[in-house]
Amino acid sequence: MLLFALGFLLVILQPSTGQFPRVCANVQSLLSKECCPPWDGDGSPCGELSNRGSCQNILLSQAPLGPQFPFSGVDDREDWPSVFYNRTCRCEGNFMGFSCGECKFGFSGLNCTERQVKTRRNIFQLTASEKNKFLAYLNLAKNIPSQDYVIATGTYTQMSNGSNPMFRDINVYDLFVWMHYYASRDTLLGGSNVWRDIDFAHEAPGFLPWHRVFLLMWERQIQRITGDENFTIPYWDWRDAEDCEVCNDEYMGGRHPTNPNLLSPASIFSSWQVICTQSEEYNSQQTLCSATSEGPIRRNPGNNDKSRTPRLPSSADVEFCLSLTQYESGPMDKMANYSFRNTLEG
Repeated sequence: MLLFALGFLLVILQPSTGQFPRVCANVQSLLSKECCPPWDGDGSPCGELSNRGSCQNILLSQAPLGPQFPFSGVDDREDWPSVFYNRTCRCEGNFMGFSCGECKFGFSGLNCTERQVKTRRNIFQLTASEKNKFLAYLNLAKNIPSQDYVIATGTYTQMSNGSNPMFRDINVYDLFVWMHYYASRDTLLGGSNVWRDIDFAHEAPGFLPWHRVFLLMWERQIQRITGDENFTIPYWDWRDAEDCEVCNDEYMGGRHPTNPNLLSPASIFSSWQVICTQSEEYNSQQTLCSATSEGPIRRNPGNNDKSRTPRLPSSADVEFCLSLTQYESGPMDKMANYSFRNTLEG
């Protein structure tokens, strides 16, 4: 089922999440290539005094490179995050986070020993107050700066190999928009050259685990800024739907009365500004998305290319996908046949 709120490169490269902890976005951390900040609870790096974790060399895959990405040492996301940091916190037990200051997903409590089970719910089964609270949470996330993370506005080379940090603040919602862009952007090769046949989050075995962690992190950030530890992302079950049932002002915004490509002014989302939509411009300038506003949300459901996507998936499509017994097959990319991952990805 598609989680409507959000939408391993090719088996051979490390998955890239694109996180930059604020406490490590500085000259000292970049030049030392170490991101082992102190845990607030005891003031020691990675909470080592409390046995939460310790500062360790990162572990990289020793798997041989495949032919899909014919470069080495040209992309900051290769063997993530070794270009920026090669020593980070390795957390113990149920602790996680860049300083081992959080509990692993599914756990809570002072020592992260309390098991938590949360259920994501159908958007149409929420009460009016629950639905309005969800929309308010999204709007808050769009308008509150992230306290934990910043984004990179330049590559490591453009940062003079760490001596000239290029980072900026970003709001909590756009942080995850940027992370998704960063993981799937093209590789900048210098001059006007780019490598487009690359994606660290899609069209390979990492598609599902990458997005699972992505959504869990997004939920965690919403929980933190709202204080609502029980928040989960609702989903829209689009099986057999004839049109976009959430595309109205009660939910994700209806169509503008005079411009079908824009949202209705009655929707809270009509005032939102999008970021990271101009990939060709970034490529031509050999730069990264800086998360500056690029105009209002543009959406025209039903105006898609019917030759490519004639309809939303049916119940039969979903059942076929679920019947596939191999998670991955063949070339393990977008050409994989009878691959559960590739079929699910579309």
